[in-house]
Amino acid sequence: MEVNQIANTANTGSNTNTSSSSAISSDFDTFLQMLTAQMQYQDPLNPIESTDFATQLATFSNVEQAVLTNDLLKELTAQMNFSGLADMAAWVGKEARAAAPAYFDGEPLTLAPNPPALAESAEIIVRNENGQVVQQFAVSPTPEAVSWAGVGPGGEPFSPGQYTFELVSRADDEILSEDLVEVYSDVTEVRMTEGQTVLILKGGAAVPSSQVTALRDPA
Repeated sequence: MEVNQIANTANTGSNTNTSSSSAISSDFDTFLQMLTAQMQYQDPLNPIESTDFATQLATFSNVEQAVLTNDLLKELTAQMNFSGLADMAAWVGKEARAAAPAYFDGEPLTLAPNPPALAESAEIIVRNENGQVVQQFAVSPTPEAVSWAGVGPGGEPFSPGQYTFELVSRADDEILSEDLVEVYSDVTEVRMTEGQTVLILKGGAAVPSSQVTALRDPA
């Protein structure tokens, strides 16, 4: 995120606080008018106790402080989020490992399968953007990194695009698990979406930063 965007967001928060303060001031004026009218038209034979007026004023004051406190907390939260976003900007240009679709452009992709400890055999199923299976190949039933070259049986390269990798683990010819394989992908952008930091990977896939399990310099 650019500096001017952060500044604009900060200005927006400042404007929101100003609007809240103006609204509170207006409400307080209205409250005083109502309180004055209440005193003016009270029953002279059964006047309202002064303590009741004090209670009403104290109640309004508590509401006013609660609103101001909420505005302050929102502003502090926004500042913390953007501070974290600035720190996450260092991830741009790195390779993040996550269970998400990866963009293939002719360069090999590093896969990080993690089969169960009881697995006796494992197989990776590759699907294209349309969900069609384009390749299946056996891998070691161990958490060893696998380099996927993206070529067919005849050595022809697959078309550029997003590919998803699924690991099918077996024992005694029975399926133990079917899990998405974590893949290293280039981080091209960091965004703040609904209070959550999201990484945009090469090809457009979006992954919450909490789902990233490893980070490295480009191979």
